[in-house]
Amino acid sequence: MAMARDGRGRPADRLPSGRHRLSRDYVTGHQVARILAAVVEIAGTAGYRGLTVDSIIADAGVSRATFYVHFKNKDDAFLRAGDAVLEEMIGRVVGAHQGEPDATSRVRASLGALLGYLSENPRAARMCIVESMSAGPLAAERRERALAAFAQVVTDNMHELFPHYPNPELMAETIVGGIYQVAYARIARGETERLPELRDGLLHTFAVPDPDRWGPDARNG
Repeated sequence: MAMARDGRGRPADRLPSGRHRLSRDYVTGHQVARILAAVVEIAGTAGYRGLTVDSIIADAGVSRATFYVHFKNKDDAFLRAGDAVLEEMIGRVVGAHQGEPDATSRVRASLGALLGYLSENPRAARMCIVESMSAGPLAAERRERALAAFAQVVTDNMHELFPHYPNPELMAETIVGGIYQVAYARIARGETERLPELRDGLLHTFAVPDPDRWGPDARNG
């Protein structure tokens, strides 16, 4: 979702004016990317209530007609921008834990990747974590799906670490919900860049099940 911006804060890589040899698919993809980047920029600075079609097309450098070719309204653009950010975020998290030697390392790497992504993309973080709370039921539904996806990562590792634990899904939901609330508070206070510092503290906050009772070698769970 990152796009180079000029000295006035507008996207720098505009399409050439007049006749060109660019394909229709390329032009369409470029226009959509510019609009989505503008949504992240505006929602991440002025908030959801400051997001308007006028502000989007001004920031993206596209016409009103072009905007409505690709999007129904500002809410449609907001939701699709959020989807793009979440896809990028989940990809970062999943990629981080691949290749880690054990479940504990995977959880640590995944959490570090999540906090790192939010820290590196403060406007996207504010849009998805804070401003989505004001964007209506469809945004809430997407937020819940994203939290469920992150909880599934924790659940999968819980099954490996503590295969006899009675309700790993509930524990995963509690862990992810707690992390979300901590991240929300920090982002709302403008402390997004400090999120990676919280990784180890967050990992140590949650009670770890007794491996003798719930671990792979437990005789009765």
